[in-house]
Amino acid sequence: MTDDKRSAKDLIGKTVTSKGGRKFGIVADIIFETQNGELMNLVLKGPTPYAETVGLEHKDGEVLVPFHAVIAMGDFVVINEDDLF
Repeated sequence: MTDDKRSAKDLIGKTVTSKGGRKFGIVADIIFETQNGELMNLVLKGPTPYAETVGLEHKDGEVLVPFHAVIAMGDFVVINEDDLF
């Protein structure tokens, strides 16, 4: 049986890419709902120009990627662009 659990520190510093290979930036932080622990957003550090133009939410000068768009985590965090909105 494989262990599907990850620590948040395992994601910090990972490159975020789409399944098509477009780079979005680096995971700087993770936002979660304190009431139920639901993961809400990845906060990007050094967002790429592409990430700045696709209409992602910005909050306090940071670019946010909705966590529900994440489809894989390994050497990279892979997102499905169709699930960004």
